[in-house]
Amino acid sequence: MTTQATAVGNVPAALTTFVGRECDLAEVRRRLGATRLLTLTGAGGVGKTRLALEVAAVSATDFADGVWLVDLAPVRDPALVANATASALGVPDLGARPVTDQLAVFLAHRGPLIVLDNCEHLVDACAELAHALLSASPGLRILTTSRRALGIFGEHVSAVLPLPLNDAVELLRDRAAAVRPEFQVTDHNRAQVQQLCEDLDTLPLAIELAASRLRTLTVGEAARRLADRFGLLASGSRVARPHQRTLRGLIDWSYELCTPAERLLWNRLSVFAGAFGLDAAEAVCAGDGIGREEVLDLLDRLVVQSVVLPTEHEGMPRYRLLETLRQYGRERLAESGEEQRTLRRHDTFYLALAEHIADSWYGPGQHESLARLRAEHADLRAALERGCDPQATLALAAALRFHWCEGGFLGEGRRWLDRALAAAPEPTPARARALWVAAWVAVLQRDHATAYRWLEEAGALGEQLDDPVLCTEVQSLRGTLALFSGRLEEAVSLLGEAAAALVRAGEDIEAVYALIQMATAQSHLGDPRTTQTCRQAVALAEAHDERLARAHAQWTLGYDAWRRGDLAEASLMIRTALENERGFNDHARVALMLDELAWVTAAAGHHTEAGRLLGAARGLWQDIGMPIAAFGPHMVEQHAQCEEEIVRTLGRAAYETVLAEGGGHRGPDEAIAYALRTAPEPTAAPVPTAPAPAPSPLTPRERDVAALVAEGLSNRQIAAALGLSPRTADRHVENILGKLGFASRARIASWWTANQATAS
Repeated sequence: MTTQATAVGNVPAALTTFVGRECDLAEVRRRLGATRLLTLTGAGGVGKTRLALEVAAVSATDFADGVWLVDLAPVRDPALVANATASALGVPDLGARPVTDQLAVFLAHRGPLIVLDNCEHLVDACAELAHALLSASPGLRILTTSRRALGIFGEHVSAVLPLPLNDAVELLRDRAAAVRPEFQVTDHNRAQVQQLCEDLDTLPLAIELAASRLRTLTVGEAARRLADRFGLLASGSRVARPHQRTLRGLIDWSYELCTPAERLLWNRLSVFAGAFGLDAAEAVCAGDGIGREEVLDLLDRLVVQSVVLPTEHEGMPRYRLLETLRQYGRERLAESGEEQRTLRRHDTFYLALAEHIADSWYGPGQHESLARLRAEHADLRAALERGCDPQATLALAAALRFHWCEGGFLGEGRRWLDRALAAAPEPTPARARALWVAAWVAVLQRDHATAYRWLEEAGALGEQLDDPVLCTEVQSLRGTLALFSGRLEEAVSLLGEAAAALVRAGEDIEAVYALIQMATAQSHLGDPRTTQTCRQAVALAEAHDERLARAHAQWTLGYDAWRRGDLAEASLMIRTALENERGFNDHARVALMLDELAWVTAAAGHHTEAGRLLGAARGLWQDIGMPIAAFGPHMVEQHAQCEEEIVRTLGRAAYETVLAEGGGHRGPDEAIAYALRTAPEPTAAPVPTAPAPAPSPLTPRERDVAALVAEGLSNRQIAAALGLSPRTADRHVENILGKLGFASRARIASWWTANQATAS
């Protein structure tokens, strides 16, 4: 399968044709129009998932809010059903409230179709989730596939039966022709084909597996071999249902026809909880009978035999086993005595992958790294859940910090970190790092008490282990907590010291985040050094081609420019920050940026556009059930002032109209695109052409410095010309920028030229 190129939803586009079941397809679509919860039931291999996916694909235009597939096969813990659903729909797990509640808020004003696939091992959890979401969203429809019904009020059940014989024959012909193009069903072989399909109980999965064998066998040979296999199987079991015997016998036969190396790979691939990439298959499955260079060829051979299915996730080629075949392979792996060794290789690979992404995070490729972690989420979760080595599990939970904090999995990340910290209390470097990550997660969740508790232990352990970088990172987070608590002078002191130490240690991007928070505190204090701090953060981020830190720094610089009254620079910086935020799906950060862009737009006199921007921000806040107040009282105050100005200008009714016009986007990326179309392009503020009537705000020495800036001299050259220290010259230039409300030396030069007579 590959991801369908549609604007809404994640319905996979099939790589094979949908054969038969025209009546079933029409009936399921009809029933979905009349009921809000429909469950497709049937035996394993009967085609429930394939029918559900076809229904979803052909119904895409019926649901304006999209059609969304939630694959529950890799989910083992019932508590994570809601998480899997939120992830599929792109709803971030912020951990501030139960994920089911977040989904209910998100879906309250939407009407999508959600397909919950493979529910049979999670029936109770699926039933609870379906009931909660259907109660919250009148427009929602849910289609589930399961071997048994959910059993809740309002559920309609549709039994999926084996294919009619004619459809089964056509499916065999279609799949056999894919591996043997000259294959046809003729008068000569029709009876044998029909007999083969009947022997397979016309089960689609069994037919697909058998068809792959017609590449080398005739229909007659395949039928005779299967007859022998079914005879042996029937003599060994009197309790299995007929369809189960047929499918098990067919899988046994397919397994026996594999080469020893193919069987070995099938067994080892069964440790993957979800889809996997070639690099994972090579790392986990090679060795002891399979050369690393052999894995790709063996995978291709299993694909041809319909054991492994090729798929795709966000542009990355992947492979997967159908759940029935994965379970079969896991049984064989356990019988071989290799299970624990293969699981250890699995855990080692995913720890190495997570640590590599964490170590190389600061730089280009962040979007791709988050996509890779999303693709591997099921197997990362499986490795964490096993927890075979507590210290390795602790290291994995900490290495996934960007997955948790930037990828939208805060709640789940906190649960794994809490569990791993409890299981590994020893004072190790892995624990020290995990404590700092756990504190970061708690800060983002606004749980300051827990953050302080983790930071206290992390700081003490960092000193015990003589890890100065960790100790500085702890201090930086303490500075952030001081900022969020309103202790601004303390925040500036802690963050300034931390930023300087991080730069000395070569941790430039960690320093960027310290500088960003420091600049925010400085701005609220009216500190003239704010702009310089912002520009230092932007320069460090740009030097590393780092998107997220750069976006955050540009946003902070835009906020500072707005407070200084430089609306052109404020608009430019916030718009640039929004461009860099594309693709990261951060509802809260984008909502904050949109709100601030609305303030800038209103201050420039564009009140209609500002109202629409507030509407776009409001939609994102509603989607995550979080108010802007979570980011401090100053944000509430400034939002209210902007709103009051718009209402005063447009009137309450007109404001409500434009507010509604700005909402209704399907996520941060749509809201960003809308904002960049809506907000007016920034224009440079005019430079005064006449002397200011008020006296110059500059001291005589500052006027001397301004004159030399106008001549194009650098700070170092100014210091030499006036007999000053370089630091004093830097301070004079910063003071001039602050007093005049400018953001660049060029503005000082223009001001000096226009006001030379007065300044002298």
